[in-house]
Amino acid sequence: MVDAEGNVTVTSRSGGGRAGFMSACSDDMAKLCGGQKGFGARQCLMENADKVSAQCKTVVDQMKAMMAESGGIPPCSHSPVCDNRMTNGVGPRGRQQLQRVEWKQTMRYTFTYPYFVPEGFGGVPSVALDSMGDLWVFKRAPAGTPQLYEFGPDHKLIRSVGDEVIGHSLKAHGMAIDAQGNVWICDATRAIVEEVSPEGKLLKTIGAAGHRGDWIEARGQRLLWEPLMVVFAPDGDMYIGEGHSNESPNDTDSSDPTNISGAARVIHLDKDGNYVNQWYGDNVGQGKFSMVHGLAVDPTNGNVWIGDREEYRIIIYTANGQFVKTLQMRNLVCALNFDHEGNPWMASGQDGQFLKLDRNGRVLGAIGNGMGIGNGQFIEASYWSFDKHDNLYAGDTSVGRVTVMTAPNP
Repeated sequence: MVDAEGNVTVTSRSGGGRAGFMSACSDDMAKLCGGQKGFGARQCLMENADKVSAQCKTVVDQMKAMMAESGGIPPCSHSPVCDNRMTNGVGPRGRQQLQRVEWKQTMRYTFTYPYFVPEGFGGVPSVALDSMGDLWVFKRAPAGTPQLYEFGPDHKLIRSVGDEVIGHSLKAHGMAIDAQGNVWICDATRAIVEEVSPEGKLLKTIGAAGHRGDWIEARGQRLLWEPLMVVFAPDGDMYIGEGHSNESPNDTDSSDPTNISGAARVIHLDKDGNYVNQWYGDNVGQGKFSMVHGLAVDPTNGNVWIGDREEYRIIIYTANGQFVKTLQMRNLVCALNFDHEGNPWMASGQDGQFLKLDRNGRVLGAIGNGMGIGNGQFIEASYWSFDKHDNLYAGDTSVGRVTVMTAPNP
């Protein structure tokens, strides 16, 4: 466990990630470390820091600084600078077998479950609050079962929106509410973003249902590629985050001429829906990202924050897509948001917590009891919403319930 003051103990919980130092230090590991992997390889590289290449030394210096900060125990787990997905070269290692960093709760939030989400198979990947205090819930459910619900401030169901209006979302994902109270929902698999009125009527569809592809404005081709989240800037501009992973599925081998990029990306539209620009992840490294799972706009300056989940990092760009900086995190970055004071927060996915950050990625506080289905736990903490008092409302991608996290009285 790593608390906000940097005190560390290690717990064996779930996680995931990539061996991000491999590309920078692969030759050095072969030369100096005799084929060691994981923690052994990192330790070897740090012990031979004066012998590694200049490219590798940058990564080694970062690892040494992080080790020193955390009292000698790696302050992150299974992120690009920490671990990989293989166990002794035998085969893939899932998140359930990997070491996890869990933050100590210091914020004294309480957990309640006042909303009755209709029962049935499927979790709640996202929720959003409108200006009236109504909570919209986007649920994964079998065909023929409503997936979009609206609850009043009294927690009672107001309306459900079924397949006859929005079609059936094959992979319900992120959602947002614009300044006019319209609800925007993402279907990653059908490759569309839909706009639904406050009355539950379909107003607009971006993309072509069932046709994943590239957005090429010059050709009038406006296709989406696995849209995961949509957010709005204070001026009404929209950003659509796309892609669980570069080439996932491997669309660079597609025979479809409208679907050849196969890369995670952000699409920027103005408040009238006109195309502004787009930028791509393409790869690992500074200024790059391998997915856009988390997405938020900084209300203080309009910067766009990207949650690159499997790389355990936050990538920050200007409103027009110019790279600003990378924040390497210790946890899965599943979702991002800003509270009403302009503070950044992230959801740590299968670590089951919501973390309050500063703008350098330092964790200031944590809410959540880790992975599970008990009180205050999440199988996967993801997209959430703040009310006007900055209480948190969150679903669980794998569990069909809504958790309300209430701040302590001043």
